[in-house]
Order: sequence, then C-alpha cells, then structure tokens
Amino acid sequence: MDHVFSRRDVIKAVAAAGAAVPVFSIPSAAARPTGKVFKVALVGCGGRGRGALKNCIDAGKHLGITIRPVAVADVFADRASKMATTYSVLPERVFVGFSGYRDVMETEADIVLMATPPNFRPLHLEAAINAGKHVFMEKPVAVDPPGARRVIAAGELAAKKGLGIVAGTQRRHQAAYRRNAHAIANGAIGQIVGGTVLWCSGRLWYRERRPQDSDAEYMVRNWLNFNEMSGDHIVEQHVHNIDVANWFIGHPPNMAIGFGGRARRITGNQFDFFSIDFDYGDGCHIHSMCRQVNGCYTRVSEFFTGTEGQTWGNGRLKSTNDKEIEIPEFPEHGGPYVQEHTDLMQSILDGKPLNEARRVAESTLTAIMGRISAYTGQLVRWRDLTENKKSPFYSRALTPTAEDFESGSVKAPEDDVIWTPGKA
Repeated sequence: MDHVFSRRDVIKAVAAAGAAVPVFSIPSAAARPTGKVFKVALVGCGGRGRGALKNCIDAGKHLGITIRPVAVADVFADRASKMATTYSVLPERVFVGFSGYRDVMETEADIVLMATPPNFRPLHLEAAINAGKHVFMEKPVAVDPPGARRVIAAGELAAKKGLGIVAGTQRRHQAAYRRNAHAIANGAIGQIVGGTVLWCSGRLWYRERRPQDSDAEYMVRNWLNFNEMSGDHIVEQHVHNIDVANWFIGHPPNMAIGFGGRARRITGNQFDFFSIDFDYGDGCHIHSMCRQVNGCYTRVSEFFTGTEGQTWGNGRLKSTNDKEIEIPEFPEHGGPYVQEHTDLMQSILDGKPLNEARRVAESTLTAIMGRISAYTGQLVRWRDLTENKKSPFYSRALTPTAEDFESGSVKAPEDDVIWTPGKA
C-alpha cells in the first residue's frame, strides 16, 4: 500500500513521537502573558540583523510580549546609528567597533541577537553565555573546526546555566519540514539510504575595495566572498540543506570526499561550485551540490530515499509500508523566520530553554568537512575534525580570526588566490 503524506494528512493510529521533533504549545490569547517584556540587543546591524530584530518583534506580538531593543553594536557607526534611531535605542547604548559586542554584554539585555559575519560567532557566543544572556545566532556558526568546537562547548555551558540558544537554520522551525521529520522519525520511509541536497543559485553580492578601506574594513564589507569570513558558500548558504540531511538521518556523516572550483568570481578567495559525497555509514550516501554561477539552472531542495519510501525535504512524502502515523499540525506563525524566535521565547517562558548549539555546530562542521575535502582533494573524516588531534585538519584555523580583528592585527588575503586541490 502506498501512503502519500501531504500537508493535511492525518493517519489515525498515533505513533510515539520522539524527542527529536519537539512540539511547542502556543498559549491561547487568554493564557498569554500580560506585561512581559524581553529586553533585546543586536550585534550586527546589516541586512540580516535588521531582519532578525524585526522577526523577533513580530514573534513577541504573536506571544503577547513586549520586545524592547536596549542596545545595538556594529563595526560601522552609520549602521549602528540608523538601527538605534529606528528602534529608539539610547545613544549611550550604541556601540561601534570590533569590541562593541563586549559592551552589549554589560547591558541589561535578556536576549542577544547575533548577525555578524560567521567568523565572529564563536567569540561572541562565548561572551554572551558568560554574561548570562539567551542567544539567537545566525547560521553558520563557525568557519573552521576549532570554531565549531568552541560553539559546542559554549552550548554545553549554556545548558548548565539554563540559557537558551536558537540558530538561524529556520527549516528546523518550518511546519512542512517538521511534519516530514516527524513522519521519518516514526518509520514512515524506513531507514534513509541515500539522497541529494542542493543549493544551486546565481552569484550573490560583492564589494569592491575602496581606497579608504583598511584591510579589516574591506574584509567586513566584502565578508561574503572570503572563506575566512563566511566559510565559503558551502558553509554560509548550503548549510541549510546539509542541516536537513543531518536532521532527517539523525547524525552527521562519517566522512566526506569531494571537489570544487572557481571560474567567475571577481573578489575574494572562494570556489564557485562544490560537489561532495557525504558518507553517513550503513551504506547511506548523500550527494551535496552547491553552485553560485549566474546564467545556470537554479534549484534549492532536499530529497531522500528510504528502504520503505521517499520524501522531499518539505514536500510530498511517499511511504510503501503499512505504518499508521499521525502527522500533527506544527505551529508556524509569520513564517519560519518568525517562528524560530517564537520558539526561543516560548521555551524561555516555559522554563525549558531550547539549546540548538550542538546541532547547528555539527551541521556547520559537516559543511566545513566538505569544503576542506574540496580545497585539498583529500578524504576527510568526521573524527579528523572532532577527536583526532594528530590530523592536520583538527586544528586548521582560518586567519585572520575574530580576535585579530579586535586587536587590530588584520591582514587581508589576496583576492583571487585560492586553494589548489592536491597541493594545498
């Protein structure tokens, strides 16, 4: 018998729902808190930072909570001042420069939103957790293996301190994905044995260097095009699809082997395309493909084949077994970008703060593993990045680091000079 689960399907017999797919109960209007205020600070006032703060405010409206922006920080004064003006943040709470995040942690903010370039994320997350703040942080959360391990450690400290951490991998909070994840966790397609994850799109933005730019300013303004800042697009963008693979399969891959190259980029030092085979063990292989080249076919999706069916990441799921599984309705108010903030704040109100640090760090590290394999032409094992300190990949840190920016010792890499597989 074929079962096709669409958005509204509910199979009568209820299967036990695993903890991997939590359901967040949203209080009714009568039960919502009245007079509750969350004080929020923003670190990184660029486009995603502006979006994250708006999403947070919209989530507060849904929950019946007042969101009060109390501090902003950015490297560039004009960005910070514009954000402060928009949200009536006091001038003494506007912090500028690479150490501005430290001043934010000294304020009374309950939640800190982090939307700087990814290479700053481990340092900023550590500071927030040490200061006792709940955190929303954009993905990815690191650009190299040491940074990803720092995020995992910060997440463990947050758990001990009862602090929440939610990441910008919004598919984890999107109803369609959560329905399929629930069905898969309860055996709808058996064991996943293969699949494909893709993010093939056109070239994103870039910034040319201006005569007045210092090395540090140029790298921050053009961060999307330097692997030291973004992790390359397999990490910065394709991490979304890789995260779905780790989520649906239930763990990160054992190893990666792949290739990539650069053909059309103008600035920076990243590849234009990657093709990676992720080996998840037990005969399960996921093909990861991402490309940023204009004029080519575009597609962003995930597809998985199981022993008893198949599914798209957020689309139709076809089962060939006779399992009867109830597919509950998962909340999604205002879209997944708002829902992730709703879930964070609701979990804080419930006294059970969400902590997504490890899983987003592992998905980031999976993408980094693919990038290292493509850059070097070598097979890279998960344990090379997490356990085996003798591996040349374990301590491979990209420079300049976040600490270098803060100390003022930044030297920008040369544009259009890339890793050469087989020689790197």
